[in-house]
Amino acid sequence: MFVLSTTGRDLRFPPVEQASPDGLLAVGGDLRPERLLEAYRHGIFPWYNGNQPILWWSPHPRTVLFPEKLHISRSLDRTIRRRLVAVTLDTCFRAVMEGCARPRPQYPDGGTWITPEMTEAYARLHELGHAHSAETWIGDELVGGVYGVALGGAFFAESMFTRVDDASKMALVSLVRQLHAWGFRLIDCQQSSPHILRFGAEEIPRRKFITRLSEAVRLPDRRGKWVFDVT
Repeated sequence: MFVLSTTGRDLRFPPVEQASPDGLLAVGGDLRPERLLEAYRHGIFPWYNGNQPILWWSPHPRTVLFPEKLHISRSLDRTIRRRLVAVTLDTCFRAVMEGCARPRPQYPDGGTWITPEMTEAYARLHELGHAHSAETWIGDELVGGVYGVALGGAFFAESMFTRVDDASKMALVSLVRQLHAWGFRLIDCQQSSPHILRFGAEEIPRRKFITRLSEAVRLPDRRGKWVFDVT
């Protein structure tokens, strides 16, 4: 197992091909912005709970949503057209992360890996213009959202939450449509789930993912506060 140092300037990760069969690549290190961006740029992400050191993953296969292949069910499309909620970008990033971090009783482990350390790290990425959120509102109440990291033409979707039916789905759909309009090449969903597959995500070999990712991250970054320019 490759162990990362918490000191020094060497932020390099081992080649993703060295990951274990379940995708574990390295352990240790820290969540400073430079290391996180280096990880995402090479198809690696942190995922661990508060009782573990930082664990870094690059699973095979990889689940990816290509924006042009977004699928919206008829029932969700009807809900979106009713415009019962408002959707915004980058208005309350930390609140979205906190919503995603709340325990989920339906899962044995509570369903969350978003530690306070991770919240602070991604909030810093947001301040630097690399991490973004989409939020859904009913009046002044935040009822759902999704957040992730953007590099070039790639968006790395991290987590989503909902407090009313379909609120997170509407945030995701609006975000994907906007990313498509901006020319983003792919949305990394990391691992497969029935939920994300229903939106048109697909599993692809890690080697193919890394190739597509390398092309996407060479595009210009869209940093700073995001605002919708499509509806």
